[in-house]
Amino acid sequence: MVRKNLTLAIVKKFIPSRKSISRKGDNGIVLVVGGSYIYHGAPILSSIAALRCGTDLVYTSVPKINVTPTRAISPNLIVIPLVDQKLTRGAVTKLLGALPHNLHSATIGMGLAIQDKNALLYFVKSLLDRDVRLSLDASALIPEVLPLLANKNVVVTPHAGEFKRLFGESPSNSKNERIKLVEKNAKMHGVTVLLKGATDVISNGSTTYLYEKKIPAMTVGGTGDVLSGLVAGLLSKNRNALESAAAATFINGLAGKSVQKKLGLHMTSMDLLDEIPIAMKPFDKIV
Repeated sequence: MVRKNLTLAIVKKFIPSRKSISRKGDNGIVLVVGGSYIYHGAPILSSIAALRCGTDLVYTSVPKINVTPTRAISPNLIVIPLVDQKLTRGAVTKLLGALPHNLHSATIGMGLAIQDKNALLYFVKSLLDRDVRLSLDASALIPEVLPLLANKNVVVTPHAGEFKRLFGESPSNSKNERIKLVEKNAKMHGVTVLLKGATDVISNGSTTYLYEKKIPAMTVGGTGDVLSGLVAGLLSKNRNALESAAAATFINGLAGKSVQKKLGLHMTSMDLLDEIPIAMKPFDKIV
């Protein structure tokens, strides 16, 4: 097992160069699916984070009750209404018919209310069959989804509670024990795991990256949604799930450190979004 602490030099290798003659869509097309009557903000945060890390196009699919506020928050979002308030088989079927055929990656689950577990499984399988790389978060993290993910380009991004629901084991407070638990489950299920915490642990079961944050201001709600958007945005440009997850963690942390320096312990996740382009600057390469 290879274990490394993430550094600027390592992450630079994970973010591809942009061609000077590239056209719209060449640098990533992302789908974000989330939101509910209560949690309208989560998919917005993910979508803008994906755009801020250099993705060309982001499609944001939210329940129809959330469509107007989602469109109002930013003209940059292409909003596709989910026909039901929760994720149902009918809503998934309609959404699959509305998606662009050249979609690169998707992130699913932030704030999402799921009425039918099988609808989620059908949706995940359908996207994987189309060779869409996936980042799964929050309500999409259920154990039934694991058999679909084995050895595909998928990242799961649980916090400790979601990790227990997904894998059936609780991460302890011991850093070493957390690392071993992530490595074991990543290897067993053939998936890249990003366990969020004071130290983020990212592993595909053979290589593990660690990122010690020490950014207490980032306990504010929504920072995980920003991370999910970054994972999907970077996955749209780099098919390697481990590298994209590691880079997303590092950039999220750089942005968080910068905001904490400016605002102390009083940041919001919207502040984090504004800092992503500055955090990304060291990785900008044009060929």
